[in-house]
Amino acid sequence: MAVDPSRPRAARLARFDAGLAGSAPRRAPITVERITQAALQVVSADGYDALTIRSVAKVLGTGPSSLYAHIVNKADIDDLLVGWVCSRIALPRSDPVRWREQLRDVYVQLRDLYLGYPGISRAALAIVPTHVETLRVSEGLFAIALASGAAPRTAAWVIDGLSLYVAGYALESALVERRRRDSEATWILSRDELVSRLEALPSDTFPQTTRYAAELTSGTGHERFDFTLELFMDNLARSSDRP
Repeated sequence: MAVDPSRPRAARLARFDAGLAGSAPRRAPITVERITQAALQVVSADGYDALTIRSVAKVLGTGPSSLYAHIVNKADIDDLLVGWVCSRIALPRSDPVRWREQLRDVYVQLRDLYLGYPGISRAALAIVPTHVETLRVSEGLFAIALASGAAPRTAAWVIDGLSLYVAGYALESALVERRRRDSEATWILSRDELVSRLEALPSDTFPQTTRYAAELTSGTGHERFDFTLELFMDNLARSSDRP
């Protein structure tokens, strides 16, 4: 069955699965769901860098050509992964009174899902989403942002900025953790070591860095994440006050 790359991914995938539903293969058929689960298995075991059409096909016990009845390229797998992540997110009904709490809750859910599959947030940075679950979450976040009273363009840009930040935050966390496990990655320092190195810099060249080394390296857990979310939301709230 020929693939028309110009058709939206969701429509292509639905059509192919529907076409296979009536068949009775001797072994479990390749489906979009199985491709998604195999891709998640690759990411869980070996990280996002190991994710290829070939590696997914290997998990499924088949050849790469078997996947092309359902996908066109690696971007389709990325789309499926992000859609799977978004399908796990619980969306509230937008509330003008609780919009800040609601935005924070949804983005914390997204952050934790990304962190659960290290590196998977790269998929969100590499595609134009077409998966219905991804679009569901985008719609929900946009509705919450609009409930703040912000203008539509402002709300849209804040949601875009927050989504990029959350994906980048999770990706950085995954990269640091991977390097931390690498015995040759000696550049990874404890906070105390980093503060000492910064304070040892020439103070005439780096007066602010040496003076505020502790502040530059401060923050535990997700404190910086929470701080950045609040900055975005503060600006969204201010924009709603403008005439």
